[in-house]
Amino acid sequence: MADAADLRETTSSRARRWLRRTGALLAAAPVLAGVLQAPGAPAAHAAGKPTGSRSVDVDITSLTPTAPTKSDTLTVSGTVTNDSGSTVSGAHVGLRVGPTMEGRNAIDSASRRTGYQQGADGTEIGGKYAEKIGKLGAGASRDFTLSIPVNELHLGENGVYQLGVSLSGQTRSRPWQQVLGIKRTFLPWQSSAPAKKSQLTYLWPLISTPHMTSRTDADEDRTPIFRDDRLKAELAPGGRLQQMVSLGKNLPITWVIDPDLLATVDAMTREYEVQNRHGDGTTAGSGQAVAKRWLNDLQKAVQGHQVVALPFSDPDLASLAHHGKNVPGALSHLRDATELASTTVETVLGVKPRTDFAWPADGAVDSSIVDVATSAGAHNVIARSDSLRETGNLSYTPTAARQIGGGNTAVVADARLSTAFTGDMSKADNSTLAIQRFLAQSQMINLQSPDRQRSIVVAPQRIPTTSQAQAMAAALDGLSGQWTQPMNLGQAAKAKPDPNATQRVPSTRSYPASLRRQELPTQAFEDVRKTQGTLDRFVTILTAKYHVVSPFGNAIRREMSTSWRGDARGATHFREGVQGYLEGLTRKVRLIPKTDMTLSGRSATIPVTVQNNLVQGVQLRLVLRSQQGNRLAVSEPQVVNVEGGHSQSVKFGTTANANGPVWVSAQLVTPDGQPYSREMAFEVNVTEITSTVILVIAGGVLLLVLAGIRIYLQRKRTATANGGDEDAQENEVKDAETDGDDPASALVPEQPSDPAPDTGSQSAGASGAGEKVDH
Repeated sequence: MADAADLRETTSSRARRWLRRTGALLAAAPVLAGVLQAPGAPAAHAAGKPTGSRSVDVDITSLTPTAPTKSDTLTVSGTVTNDSGSTVSGAHVGLRVGPTMEGRNAIDSASRRTGYQQGADGTEIGGKYAEKIGKLGAGASRDFTLSIPVNELHLGENGVYQLGVSLSGQTRSRPWQQVLGIKRTFLPWQSSAPAKKSQLTYLWPLISTPHMTSRTDADEDRTPIFRDDRLKAELAPGGRLQQMVSLGKNLPITWVIDPDLLATVDAMTREYEVQNRHGDGTTAGSGQAVAKRWLNDLQKAVQGHQVVALPFSDPDLASLAHHGKNVPGALSHLRDATELASTTVETVLGVKPRTDFAWPADGAVDSSIVDVATSAGAHNVIARSDSLRETGNLSYTPTAARQIGGGNTAVVADARLSTAFTGDMSKADNSTLAIQRFLAQSQMINLQSPDRQRSIVVAPQRIPTTSQAQAMAAALDGLSGQWTQPMNLGQAAKAKPDPNATQRVPSTRSYPASLRRQELPTQAFEDVRKTQGTLDRFVTILTAKYHVVSPFGNAIRREMSTSWRGDARGATHFREGVQGYLEGLTRKVRLIPKTDMTLSGRSATIPVTVQNNLVQGVQLRLVLRSQQGNRLAVSEPQVVNVEGGHSQSVKFGTTANANGPVWVSAQLVTPDGQPYSREMAFEVNVTEITSTVILVIAGGVLLLVLAGIRIYLQRKRTATANGGDEDAQENEVKDAETDGDDPASALVPEQPSDPAPDTGSQSAGASGAGEKVDH
């Protein structure tokens, strides 16, 4: 912010710096002349190898103290590497103190410069404070350590001094002493207390990627299933999240936490499963101990600090604004995520967080993002100064808070300070330079207008690596309150805004194209809508809804996480996994398929079986529809209750008005009347009883009567002929009846039926006489 401030220095300050530069240039003139007139000075080496002051690479791996005082001894360590193709002889390493920086732009320019610039890079502090290297062969490296009392640096007024570490020597082609390599850094110098200290707010983010799935094990505890067990390594000693807590507990910071991380770690403290790489099996998770230790350490670390809770799973506000807000129901997830945030943090950490802050990715804002962010109750939007740019030509960096209308405040983080540690901080050289640059920029903000106290906010990358977190902590330790004083984010949002600072939010056209390419597409929010609709229908039939609402609700919120930026394939796979698993659960409640049936008689019953393979019970309605109600009428829909792991048979009464086939369909619907399953159609063939059938039956009865008379008369004749042994004759007749065919048996054929349910059947009435069921 306020790059214009670099051009507005006091007249006396500019004069002093002009005199110093002029003197340095005059002193260097004879040397330059000698170099230009040196006999036999060869041309530059062939392309491919560094030459001149870029021949040797200088790395600064350590600088202590980072912001020295008068009584300190400055120690600088590092490594020099000969990148040229020839040996360097008579080499030594020395410190060079350059002029004070004129502004924040000057710090940036000096950081980018690579070659040696005589005069601009200051004079070497030689003698006993230099370290001799001697010969340095091509490709060879040597370590060095320089120590010098700070009073030998001859630092003057308060300011940011350029500090160079150079290697000087000679080569066979250039046989004179010259600077063959240099690395620049900065040395903040505060010899006296400033008139007013800057108020610094540093956000300390505890955010991770989604680790939990929507799946739970089919046991009574409903054990959660994780996508992977990588979080265990982050929580273990030396891991990223363990370091964030360990470092942050003693720093003047504001904790910014994704509640989803807390919920995930809390779930890890109990039994959990981890799905394998192919997703077709699970193994037991083993992170319980590290999860418990980490949560315990975090609970202690946040005491006395302000905690800001982001909406659950850190939804991507820019993606919602640009692609999701026109998809019905998308914004409701943001409101739910905000409400869940406070409950989660209070439950897990025992502290009440602030939930009125929104943090778009990289602090990039436009009018649509602000509208979405504030729609869920966040009245403070954390932006960044490279998005909400200054247009008022201010001579200083203004206070972070800005009133942007509608009772909302933009808290504008300083872009240079916020991005200071985004590189590879695992290399000691990168880390050391980043720390010194951070301290230099923070002091320069104070020096811009020493009598004007301002509130400065730093919002670093969302998920710092372990080395980045360590560098951030070292920089905050280096401040030591010399020109800053800590302030939490809530206080920074309430700070009195600078009336001359930019308050106009950029239009949607100004949103960076590089960030827009990383956003979730509209299809992602359509997928979210589909999954939510499936879930809404599913839970209406469940008797223990909370067992499903919570894991799937959280999974849907995870589908919109900012952490999916740059991982479009992973985001799509996660959404498909949630939807696929949910649909699989809904199919566990189904109708047992039926084949065609035959109904005999004017009234009969049709049995339909509902199967529930879920762990919990369900309640829904079963509807039977006749496609020709004038020929076959069926009874009203019935409520069906089926326990988990059971099936239930339901009987529907029917009334036949005509013979012939009729198509009938069965369908499960939710208690509120929404279709739950597809219609299951089957054919029912109605065979009505006619007069012809009655005559046939009457004839059969007559035959039975005549047969009875015949048997009776035969018995009488036999008894008379055999002298009246009626008992023997009766047994004979019985045997004959047993061996013969019963004429009535042909009228009652044996019929198949539906599979027997494992619970009692529900019926619309008693079965009618003469029912016949074929399926």
